[in-house]
Amino acid sequence: MELRHLRYFVAVAEECHFGRAADRLHIAQPPLSQQIRQLEAELGVRLLTRTTRKVELTPAGERYLERARAVLATVDAAGEEAARIAAGEIGRLAIGFTGSATYELLPTLVRVLRDDFPGLDLDLKCEMLTREQVSALLDHTLDLGFLRPPVHALGLDVRVLRREPLIAVLPERHPLSTLDTVRLADLRDEPFICYPSHHRSVVHDAVLDACQRAGFDPAVVQEVAETSTLVSFVAAGMGVALVPASVSHLRITGAVFRPLTGTDAEVSLAVATRVDDPSPQVARVRERALHLVH
Repeated sequence: MELRHLRYFVAVAEECHFGRAADRLHIAQPPLSQQIRQLEAELGVRLLTRTTRKVELTPAGERYLERARAVLATVDAAGEEAARIAAGEIGRLAIGFTGSATYELLPTLVRVLRDDFPGLDLDLKCEMLTREQVSALLDHTLDLGFLRPPVHALGLDVRVLRREPLIAVLPERHPLSTLDTVRLADLRDEPFICYPSHHRSVVHDAVLDACQRAGFDPAVVQEVAETSTLVSFVAAGMGVALVPASVSHLRITGAVFRPLTGTDAEVSLAVATRVDDPSPQVARVRERALHLVH
């Protein structure tokens, strides 16, 4: 038995007429009649009663029609699902976000993906440092990573989405918080809250380089990996910090954000995937992000 036998039988059963069923199936009537007889012979059951005037279902044919419709519906659904998977419209993706992208890029991107690809199941990993994302991409724990270059690992495709300046985070009662902009050199005597050192955080290295170019080494009193914690520590009056401009979307009472002068320090935001990843879902999300973020 083949699926075409089921499709032929359903057409005849629904039309109750071999001629109309043949027209519907775009085949000649004699081959259709032959296929139905073959189906009945294989089953050993009479499915239809035929007269010169009409075609009717037998009780066995009525039940077989129900089952045949269910089988064909399942097959059609499986084909549609396979096509949607191949097109990258459904599936599951694990996506990592660096902390500073969690508060601006993540909600915007996820909202767009929900609208454009409602069949995608998104497993979001937030507050991941670049090195953590690189490791997770290489061991297939992540499918895409939104991180801060540079990335030196082989096997990853890293595409820069945009560059953004560093800005200052100050306690709201800090004397400099009343200014519209802050000179980086004016922070030389301040205690700094920073991302992890020893090349674990790209932003930490960018902050250190910017301060040294401004003529001082920052006095780091606390290192934290989570952006929200870093800003919270500043709000508590423990020190000041430099962060990517997109972090200003994170609102924490007691902390204020100010543009910096006296430096042109920037950091990049990029999307990273595995070079050999064949997933159409990964390709579609990456391309959507490239068009969305600028």
